[in-house]
Amino acid sequence: MTRTVVITGATSGIGRAAAREFAGRGDRLVLAARSPATLADVRRECADAGAAEVREVPTDVTVAGDLDALAETAVREFGRIDVWVHTAAVMAYGRFEEIPAEVFDQVVRTDLLGSAAVARVALRHFKRAGGGTLILTGSVLGHITAPYMSGYVTSKWGLHGLTRALQQESRDLPGVNICLITPGSVDTPVYQQAANYLGRVGRPPLPITTPERVGRAIAHCADKPRRETSVGRVNLLMRVGFTALPVVYDVLVGPLMRLGGLSHRPVDPHDGVVFAPNPDGEAVRGGWLPDVSRVVRSVGGATSTVGAAVLRRLR
Repeated sequence: MTRTVVITGATSGIGRAAAREFAGRGDRLVLAARSPATLADVRRECADAGAAEVREVPTDVTVAGDLDALAETAVREFGRIDVWVHTAAVMAYGRFEEIPAEVFDQVVRTDLLGSAAVARVALRHFKRAGGGTLILTGSVLGHITAPYMSGYVTSKWGLHGLTRALQQESRDLPGVNICLITPGSVDTPVYQQAANYLGRVGRPPLPITTPERVGRAIAHCADKPRRETSVGRVNLLMRVGFTALPVVYDVLVGPLMRLGGLSHRPVDPHDGVVFAPNPDGEAVRGGWLPDVSRVVRSVGGATSTVGAAVLRRLR
């Protein structure tokens, strides 16, 4: 059966990768994000990838009424919402006391309260329709902490708690599933797009996974809902260290963050995309990993089966 999938945060990173993944499965898509121009680009990508039908709705999850309008468009155009994937998020780097209060508040408003607003609208429609799957995108930073990212960490811890509460409350709602995707470091533009008051551009610490891999995990969760899906090779190790060895973790996390989580590129203070989108910076990948798919495709002509297998492993 062709599903109707709503994706908030569809113009960049994990959301854009997930949109392509659902498109390849032939689903109907309703794409939402703040940038109308980039939404149009993603709509064309999804149509080319095989989506049954695609609509785009410019949406800001922090603006009252936008999410209701998005849901109403999906129901009006396609009759129902089967899956709602929420990936929209912003970040800010800096010591807590040096991040402007309005920037910190907007990060929390977008990443946590925006997720709550999405859940509120989605659950209302799912209850009315008799079922549906909500997939929220958390982070390993919803289970551990790291310095210089206080707003993001606060939001992801809150989102984890919200998701657990919603899962408990939905136990008596047949057909309604609440899922949480928990990625570690992912090669997306969110680090370059983040607000920054630290003087050094942020980067994803090793090991880094691809947004395509997270997109596949999201689509698989839509097929077979799970309470939580972790995507990242060292997520569990970090969680064990954070819980079992808190003193050691706190001694090491600062130096490791400065070494692996911050680049050497200097940057003047700025508020990134916290308050407004930057269409020029939106893409699936952030450029932190080599695009090995191009290399594999270049040698795949004569050995297409081997090339395709290698490409699947690398993604």
